[in-house]
Amino acid sequence: MIRRSIIKNSIAGMLLMAAVSCKKLDLAPTDRFTDATYWTTSEKAAIVLNTAYAQMFGAATFFYNEGLSDNAYSGRGDQEGVTSISSGLADASLPRFKNEWNDRYRCIKTCNIILGNIDRVPGFQEGLKNRMKAEARVIRAFQYFQLYTWYGDVPLFDHDLSVTESQTIVRAPRQQVVDFVMKELDESAALLPVNTQYGAEDRGRITKGAALALKARVLLYEGRWQDVINTTEPFLTGNTLGTYGLFNSYEGLFLPQNEYNSEVIFDLQFVPESRTYNVFFDLAPLGVGARLNAMAPTQELVDDYIMLTGKGIKEAGSGYNENDPYINRDPRLTNTVVYHQYKWKKPDNSIQTIYIKPGSDPNSTKLDEYMAGSVSSPTGYYIRKYYDPASVNNFNSGLNLVLIRYADLLLMYAEAKSALGQFTEGVWNQTIRALRVRAGFTEVTALNFNGGWTTDERMTIVRRERRAELAFEGLRIFDIRRWKTAETVLKGWVHGAKYGEPTVDNGYIRVNQRSFDAGKHYLWAIPRDERNLNKNLSQNNSW
Repeated sequence: MIRRSIIKNSIAGMLLMAAVSCKKLDLAPTDRFTDATYWTTSEKAAIVLNTAYAQMFGAATFFYNEGLSDNAYSGRGDQEGVTSISSGLADASLPRFKNEWNDRYRCIKTCNIILGNIDRVPGFQEGLKNRMKAEARVIRAFQYFQLYTWYGDVPLFDHDLSVTESQTIVRAPRQQVVDFVMKELDESAALLPVNTQYGAEDRGRITKGAALALKARVLLYEGRWQDVINTTEPFLTGNTLGTYGLFNSYEGLFLPQNEYNSEVIFDLQFVPESRTYNVFFDLAPLGVGARLNAMAPTQELVDDYIMLTGKGIKEAGSGYNENDPYINRDPRLTNTVVYHQYKWKKPDNSIQTIYIKPGSDPNSTKLDEYMAGSVSSPTGYYIRKYYDPASVNNFNSGLNLVLIRYADLLLMYAEAKSALGQFTEGVWNQTIRALRVRAGFTEVTALNFNGGWTTDERMTIVRRERRAELAFEGLRIFDIRRWKTAETVLKGWVHGAKYGEPTVDNGYIRVNQRSFDAGKHYLWAIPRDERNLNKNLSQNNSW
């Protein structure tokens, strides 16, 4: 989360950092920051902290990580390395592997500079200083969490490295990095205010709730189910960690007028005109002003949205009609994915119908009709979630991107309870039922608990709910990796809508063939350039 005032101040900080921030682990020199002439006021310390906020995560990575999963297909160029990774053709020289590594360690360097120098500031109010330290430690923990999730064992250090250290450091065991992250989050949470204790001028800073929600995600990825329950339960049963709850509209949750709503726990803030992104320029339908389609939802994602009856489309009695596939579906499908004859809400509140089926558009331009090899969607679908009606030229948007929200905590809690065989009607009502009611389900078959579900059926429901609720929020790739289902769902053909050759796959477009080697691809390659700089860095299996 980055408050508007934080972003404005971070511009100055980034200029200062430019002279010392290098892309490698040998990030030097640091004299401009360690010199006493800089660390003289709390305001200067805040500028460096603001830079760490700005370096935390990028919009392109946030969106295109979905293309690494079975939720989306990205085949135009190699955005964020998605095409190379998905096809199984990536090697250790892939720019995405290098950039992910560099970006995380760049932010870690900034945090280490803050933590190594903030005590030099004279007359610094102790409470504020400790809070800023805690913010920096959470940001650093988030970076290490990302690093070990992708790479496994990674270099671990809690101070700004000298050049010599950077050239000799080795990869720490993954578990050691996990333990470090957990310790940092626990100790930082004890020093951070809850969300209601921040004034308007500090809205968007990391809170106690954000630190503990991140801890819950770390525990989830480790499969530490009881610890997940222990960490998430206080969010569900009281307000000691802050005031959080489900926002009253799933669609409204992602609109600019509802930023900072009660569901947001941890997010990346952008500011119209000052700090924006225009990723949607290549995601939205062409008929509403997009340039081309660079990433599109898959048929596999669309098929996983249940019917209003609560049943999957392949279940008996679901009411699914393959010839009219988008009616009576989970309302979150319409809030997330654009399909044929979709009613696109424009900024002036008018409606534009999106025609995708070949030969259906009454307009001569036929911009969004599916046609193999064109610049329109290769799957017959476009993305709606995170469209900003207030965006300006080329979809430049200042809409915040949410990293963790309350619904995610409900799903973590539900999954942990299910894994331990404790998924009762009370848990159902508190989690899945609450999410479905908010989404717009009304039929009792979708809302009522069924005590006859088998263990596998229960887990399928929880996982499917997680996919529908959190689609295009950058989390699916991590879920299928921790469930060890990536080796199944990321192998074989990616499909699009039923506009393909009728005799092949029942007419569903064969978009692209993917490859996933379970013995290799659950961890990424340590970047080749990093290993050339530091011969002590070992490589992951089969890379």
